[in-house]
Amino acid sequence: MKKIIEEFKIFIMRGNVLDLAIGVIIGGAFQKIVNSLVNDMIMPLISLITGGINFSNWFLALDDSSYSVLSEAQANGANTLNYGLFLTEVLNFLIMAFVIFMFVKTMNRIAAKRKKTQVEPEPMKTKTCPYCKSDIDIEATRCPHCTSQLEA
Repeated sequence: MKKIIEEFKIFIMRGNVLDLAIGVIIGGAFQKIVNSLVNDMIMPLISLITGGINFSNWFLALDDSSYSVLSEAQANGANTLNYGLFLTEVLNFLIMAFVIFMFVKTMNRIAAKRKKTQVEPEPMKTKTCPYCKSDIDIEATRCPHCTSQLEA
């Protein structure tokens, strides 16, 4: 049992698991922001452009009755096919995917610029003599300090 607990600790502390957990938490919070963007800002604009159409009231009552709004149909216990709510969720997904795409694109651009500006380290010009531990020229075949023959 102790071995399983140790293996679980190693598994849980890997970077990938922690990164995934953090991503899920941030994704949940981000979803609320996108839902608010869609429901509180974009859908009212679309409703204004389309003449006041409310997508949430686009539904089909499956009991052959006629209802003016979705809440009325649900209050009467009617089964409904809520294609307006589905369209809203599809719009949420597309907006979220676009925002994530733009975020990743921006982060990749920043990473590419950062990589270009990083100075590559100069190649080593010296090495350490294995016998006397003195710094010597990288191309030396004999140590100038202890005169030991060096391997090429």
